Amino acid sequence: MSASRNIIALRKHQKLTRSPMTDSIHFLFRLVCTLTISCIFQTYSFSAQRPGQASESRAVLVELLDEIWDYELQQSPMLATNIGDPRGQDRLADDSLGQIKERFNTRSKFLARLLQIDTESLTAMSRVDHELTRLRLESQIADYRFQTHLMPINNREGFHISFPELARVMNPSSKQDIDNYISRLNDFPRYTDQQINLLRKGIQAGLTQPAIIMRDSASQAESHVVEDPLKSLFIINLSDSTRANFSDEEWNKISESITEAIENSVIPSFSKFAKFLRKEYLPNCRGTLSASAMPNGRAFYQNRIEHFTTLKLTPEELHQTGIDENKRIRREMETIRESVGFSGDLPAFLEHLRTDPKFYPTTPEQLMKEVAVILKKADGVLPEFFGHLPRIPYGLRKIPDYIAPQTTSAYYWPPATDGSRAGFYYINTYNLSSRPLYQLEALSLHEAVPGHHLQLAIQAELTELHPMSRESNFNAFIEGWALYSERLGKEIGFYQDPYQDFGRLSMEAWRASRLVVDTGLHWFGWSREEAIDYMVENTALSNHNIVAEVDRYIGWPGQALAYKTGELAIRRIRGKAEQELKDEFDLRDFHDRVLEAGSIPLPLLERRIDHWITKTLDKPNSK
Repeated sequence: MSASRNIIALRKHQKLTRSPMTDSIHFLFRLVCTLTISCIFQTYSFSAQRPGQASESRAVLVELLDEIWDYELQQSPMLATNIGDPRGQDRLADDSLGQIKERFNTRSKFLARLLQIDTESLTAMSRVDHELTRLRLESQIADYRFQTHLMPINNREGFHISFPELARVMNPSSKQDIDNYISRLNDFPRYTDQQINLLRKGIQAGLTQPAIIMRDSASQAESHVVEDPLKSLFIINLSDSTRANFSDEEWNKISESITEAIENSVIPSFSKFAKFLRKEYLPNCRGTLSASAMPNGRAFYQNRIEHFTTLKLTPEELHQTGIDENKRIRREMETIRESVGFSGDLPAFLEHLRTDPKFYPTTPEQLMKEVAVILKKADGVLPEFFGHLPRIPYGLRKIPDYIAPQTTSAYYWPPATDGSRAGFYYINTYNLSSRPLYQLEALSLHEAVPGHHLQLAIQAELTELHPMSRESNFNAFIEGWALYSERLGKEIGFYQDPYQDFGRLSMEAWRASRLVVDTGLHWFGWSREEAIDYMVENTALSNHNIVAEVDRYIGWPGQALAYKTGELAIRRIRGKAEQELKDEFDLRDFHDRVLEAGSIPLPLLERRIDHWITKTLDKPNSK
């Protein structure tokens, strides 16, 4: 369907829709139905186990999971690095077309074996392992069938963006670690050639990124083509603790070897890749924006919706939900605008927030300090709302300069699951006039605690789940929890300043707008300008951030849908628990139950909370 026909269809849909309240109820009803159907038809029962069969089925499952996990760690040496596994530390992955096809075939066989296991006789946590593994394999298989490997980069992600973090990820501390690090630097030319080959195949298949979002990609690669290797991030990012493990004489030799690898392998590879981007890839990037415009694009976008939300929802439902949520949020914004005595209307208030210098930091140091104070306050109240807190700490860092202009306000880097590396909350100090101070409380609660760090650090420390399950990455849960955490800030003492509360609402409007803009772009054929205009009208984001956000949605179809969908589901599940348990409801216990199985699909979360509700009501001392 053409873009114009999509827009006409959207307008017809909007004319035929019911009132905002009715549509919100309709979406929540569909959400409930989707989760309930999953509860009925997915094999996840909390009934009593048959001891002999349970033991046998679990043994078969564990053996298969061990085999799958061993295979995944062999295929992804960087994954092994992230979890502290020693294998493959001297190499990068084999991303040749032949090996990618072999992975698809092997995973298909794994899935067939997994589906033969009797889940009825498994324990509750073993069923979590089974379901997470099933979804992991199904997602990997779908990715291959949709040929996502032919688009291995976008404007925010790709090997050329992640590889410069190698020193921090590996954090070498021994001579063997250093040797492995150098070996990986020298393996980079092979790996780069494989990525170029994938991108060339993508050009041939009509599977390329939109040209508009890739305009800075060559400069991202060229930023690592330095004249002086000692100024390369591949040596700068080696920590002081790494250097402290060696004598001056040893370090001089190590530095020479690293410098040689940078000169002979890293810099030429980045130069080659930048040249490929400028002369071959960018001229062949598509002029369209929509995922639907690609071969098999409509089916691909529907798959992305289910992949990122873990629910079977339509683009139309998601789009309307975003519109309705923005109407509700706008009413709350108007209340705050009136409370601070601003005489103009809401658009004027939004423009005031975007342009008044008092709302923005003047130095990177001021921005980092403001964030640090918020984090310390949040750390202090966590025990009142969570019974289980992680041991793994988190730190605060500035987003690297080479990616800062193209990325968003902040992001979180998870810890290593073996506890060898902390989690890190990255703040963007580029273009300070686009980093509003009034959003820092919501942003920090989302990215650090009680948001991403709390959830992912607890997940990294889980012992009842298989190690592979501890690496699960369901966006609707992870991002839904983080957005839920922003709202939880009202209960834990934040947003006393009405401007910070407005900042929270502006962040929520940002996520509601994602539902509208992502579906608008990829299903209804919106232009980039239409998407930007909608964000300007409905959020308090700076113009710089709005453009960066819209370009992110263009290059990552469906991912932006996870946040609001997940938050709505978690809030609804909590509301049901509060209603059924009444005086028996314990918020600390609820939060612990939500987080105790790591990142899981939303239907599975609801089943687990339903079981907790039943157990709580069945206690002898229950009222």
